[in-house]
Amino acid sequence: MQFVEAHGAKIPVIGLGTWELSGHVCARVVEQALRMGYRHIDTAQVYNNERDVGEGIRNAHVRRGDLFVVTKVWTTHFAPNDLLRSAKESLHKMRLSEVDLLLLHWPNSHVPLAETLGGLAHAQELGMTRHIGVSNFTVALLKQAAAACSAPLVCNQVEYHPFLDQTNVRATCAELGIAMVAYSPIAKGQAKQNEVLTRIGAAHGKTAAQVCLRWLVQQNVPAIPRSSRVERLSQNIDVFDFELSDAEMQQIFALHHPEGRLVHSATEPDWD
Repeated sequence: MQFVEAHGAKIPVIGLGTWELSGHVCARVVEQALRMGYRHIDTAQVYNNERDVGEGIRNAHVRRGDLFVVTKVWTTHFAPNDLLRSAKESLHKMRLSEVDLLLLHWPNSHVPLAETLGGLAHAQELGMTRHIGVSNFTVALLKQAAAACSAPLVCNQVEYHPFLDQTNVRATCAELGIAMVAYSPIAKGQAKQNEVLTRIGAAHGKTAAQVCLRWLVQQNVPAIPRSSRVERLSQNIDVFDFELSDAEMQQIFALHHPEGRLVHSATEPDWD
């Protein structure tokens, strides 16, 4: 497995997203993914599956030090004391003493960002998490957060796939030494219908989804595709035995379009 390094964090480039997975299915998928070689597992408070993710981790019997476990604090817990309490609850649900990365899930303009970041840094100081970061932050918010936080932010987790241009966010992350992690990397399945991605995949004996993931890997962008199907789990991690040419990379970049964003939230910022 390859890694992207940022401020001391080593983030495996392919992880498992668990949004919309729950109960026995979630626990089983996490266990199977870890047995296949996944080492990066992503969850969140608002997914209501942290308990199931923890069960899957325990059932897989993988050494804890080899795992990179991520959860995200929901926006209603951004006051510093609420943040610490909710982070403790997340650890209790997963039956872990710490996570590897704790993120702010979305921006929340109702709580001063500096206060929330203070709570996040405090969670790190208390040993609840090894690293901290943010999710769904724009260029302006990312710069503001990096300047205001007493500890280094290692990640901005954002929607990113061939149909959504994230050039500005990528450049800012690089400038600040922050990893950009891609969720919805296969565009909620839309990649499979795309002729360009399918054609490039056929040339390499790969699927359109694998082409998307390889495109991200070659940008040093970790990706967290979600799947509940075993064969898909296997395909998603099987992207290290081929390489896209510069011309193929550019053809994929050319798929960006203004209506490419698929994920929205009531608290979303004014996007770049």
